[in-house]
Amino acid sequence: MTKGQLPHDSSFSFSRRYFHWKKKVEDDEEDDHEILNFNSSYSHFSEELEKDEQELRIPVPTGTALIPAIIPRKKHSLMSVSKLRSALTVFGKSRSRSGLGTRVMGTLFGYRRGHVHLAFQEEPKLSPAFLIELATPTSVLVREMASGLVRIALECEKKTEKKGLKMLEEPLWRTYCNGKKCGFAMKRDCGPGEWKVLKALEPISMGAGVLPGSEDGVGAEGELMYMRAKFERVAGSKDSEAFYMMNPDGSGGPELSIYLLRV
Repeated sequence: MTKGQLPHDSSFSFSRRYFHWKKKVEDDEEDDHEILNFNSSYSHFSEELEKDEQELRIPVPTGTALIPAIIPRKKHSLMSVSKLRSALTVFGKSRSRSGLGTRVMGTLFGYRRGHVHLAFQEEPKLSPAFLIELATPTSVLVREMASGLVRIALECEKKTEKKGLKMLEEPLWRTYCNGKKCGFAMKRDCGPGEWKVLKALEPISMGAGVLPGSEDGVGAEGELMYMRAKFERVAGSKDSEAFYMMNPDGSGGPELSIYLLRV
């Protein structure tokens, strides 16, 4: 951290290399409208129209019926509505397949003498769209978070034979915590044990604490520690995403930032 730099500014320096922000520009200039003299313009236009009608008038034989042109406007409007509904349906399906929105529930949990699990859920009642097990011991991560700002970077390799694979479905990740390499993280399915923890934490929207490891309060790996909060998800591209923990008071930078990169 350089002199004069705020403590939370460094949490965004890593993401600026991969995430491009678009500045919203509001154009407050008003278009000038020219006011025309309606009476003089209309009279001149009427004279020209009568003159053109006399020159272009074609005699019609007696007894000939004129058939007016009918424009199927109603049918055209129905087709437009149908196309619009189809487009909205496709958009809704693609949105639901993405798995996560811009605001997600993030949970870090693990036994005191075990490894940390990281889960992101669209809603607390839904199965996690992203669940991995980090090689970082729970006790080490707790010490890092107690010291202040924590940044976790997860990197995976871009493979040509897996072009259709979404980034959240990648099975193996290199892990960095505050710039230090911390082994690899593995993608996990949400089994009965993981789902039991998430269901127990379902009423909690934000907080940290300890859950008993067994009925007597102490298990083979100690107590289960957790940290749970809302995260803001920023998708830089199909190969880069970031999750920033949201502070309830909205002040300061995020205490925990998680970056997903496919390189």
